[in-house]
Amino acid sequence: MSLDIQFNLQRADFALHVDLSLPATGITAIFGPSGSGKTTLLRAIAGLEHIPGGEISFKGQAWQQDTTFTPTHMRSIAYVFQEPSLFAHLNVRQNLQYGLKRIGENQRRVSLDNAVALLDIEKLLERQAHTLSGGEQQRVAIARALAVSPELLLMDEPLSSLDNKLKEEILPYLESLHKELDIPILYVSHATDEVARLADTLVILKSGEILGAGPIQEMLTRLDLPLSHRKDAETLIHATVTSTDAEFDLTSMECDGQLFTVSGNTLAPGTRARLRIAAQDVSITLDKQTGTSIQNIFPATVIELQEEGNAQVMIKLQLGDNPLLARLTRKSVQELSITPGMQVYAQIKSVAVLA
Repeated sequence: MSLDIQFNLQRADFALHVDLSLPATGITAIFGPSGSGKTTLLRAIAGLEHIPGGEISFKGQAWQQDTTFTPTHMRSIAYVFQEPSLFAHLNVRQNLQYGLKRIGENQRRVSLDNAVALLDIEKLLERQAHTLSGGEQQRVAIARALAVSPELLLMDEPLSSLDNKLKEEILPYLESLHKELDIPILYVSHATDEVARLADTLVILKSGEILGAGPIQEMLTRLDLPLSHRKDAETLIHATVTSTDAEFDLTSMECDGQLFTVSGNTLAPGTRARLRIAAQDVSITLDKQTGTSIQNIFPATVIELQEEGNAQVMIKLQLGDNPLLARLTRKSVQELSITPGMQVYAQIKSVAVLA
């Protein structure tokens, strides 16, 4: 089951070319700078943009094809905009109930109570919308979208108008949607932090062109794509908590037979989480080091190298079944004679856990 989109949009000052087949599961992030076409793509999927000659289908349902065009209100979608757009004259409960009018009881896959619980807004139900903080308003907007029981949830930079504190407040709720509901989400963003925490699949847009689309681990580490050359280039690895060490406030996590040691011990054994490893925190040695403070040292294979200017080189390693990025100086690469195919050891100075 998939979301399939093919169209070419040509305007006087902008062109957008799309040919995508996306999984109808999990969270797909549409990432790119302002003006790259992210919102236009989302609007086309929603039926808010009718692009002549385009084709869009979802789970086998043709939303646009030849003479077929399903209007927005007949597509089983919900749309969360950058601004909450709540009805100021209604309280929170009335805002949530507004969308229910278009959904028969036999079509409700997400109960209103469930949406309220997932976004933790029970205490807000009798409040007037205009009295809520920005973070509270956006949580209500997301709950309102869920209450119509969509088969596809579209979110257009829902955190862009919030400060960092409010973003950190809402991100756990977005993660809970991913874990608790079987509703695919298309999530537009230009923030790498949000994408790293939320996305399963990543679409990279630039100037109206799809640069790449696929599993997020692959998209972050492909050296032919721009994310692997950002200053904050990183790798994501899915791992499972095996044990915790209260004395030293550490957690052990396993992935493909490799055991990672990370700071903190708030996760219970058996918990699945994402490990975030910055390329600048990875170094390479030819022999396994002893007498070092670095806890995470793993055998790895050099896959690919690409120079970044005159001083640095980005190296793609294979660590078990996972790719891993390391940013080294060009001098270090030359002195170690690092080439594709070499067996080396990757030393990881710091690992962050994304719950």
